[in-house]
Amino acid sequence: MFYGIDIPSRLMLGTAGYPSPAILREAIAASGAGVITVSLRREGGEGAAFREILRASGCRILPNTAGCHTAREAVTTAQMAREVFGTSWIKLEVIGHADTLQPDPFALVEAARILCAEGFEVFPYATEDLIVGERLIEAGCRVLMPWGAPIGSGQGLRNIEGLRSMRAHFPDVPLVIDAGIGAPSQALQAMEMGFDAVLLNTAVAKALNPVAMAQAFGQAVAAGRIAHKAGLMPPRDMAAPSTPLFGLAELADAL
Repeated sequence: MFYGIDIPSRLMLGTAGYPSPAILREAIAASGAGVITVSLRREGGEGAAFREILRASGCRILPNTAGCHTAREAVTTAQMAREVFGTSWIKLEVIGHADTLQPDPFALVEAARILCAEGFEVFPYATEDLIVGERLIEAGCRVLMPWGAPIGSGQGLRNIEGLRSMRAHFPDVPLVIDAGIGAPSQALQAMEMGFDAVLLNTAVAKALNPVAMAQAFGQAVAAGRIAHKAGLMPPRDMAAPSTPLFGLAELADAL
């Protein structure tokens, strides 16, 4: 549940970079995603036809501030997105490094504070830094979106221990792994760790078969959530027999 809204799927899917509008439409349907993200800049270039694909999907639309490098730019983009899409939800991105696309933590917190005060329901794209997470919560965010790895890298969860610490530190805050996921197995791993959702784009959009890959990610996210709720067995240092010794046949000494 995000900002009081119950979402049927824990997969959140980006809409950029698909080979065609038809494939995008099929991929969204095959994924079973409950939320789709869209950049205001892309929407502005493709207009009503693209908006119709988003509307017809039946998914909750999460506009984002992709490409923004300052708090002011991100706030202005969010305000425009609210007018275009008619939603107070916004995925807040404020990029601080051109090569890694790592978010600028200072500008991110500043923009989050402004937007939350204006009634936005902010989904901040951040790193797994606990202090940044605390500041975002203090600013009014009720969701955190730590990256798995740099955007579009497909490296998966690069800092497993850091992400585990974040999950433990914010037990009651919805946490979404955003960026860096390249394979369904990586999404499943995030869900097994107890994260509430996974957001990805490139791994589906650039696949040889985006529709099939979208389906694979949808199933992986669902399986990971079920496994987490079922309770994963803890790892052991030594082997342990799965068949008990009690009840095994005893062979008499043949003398």
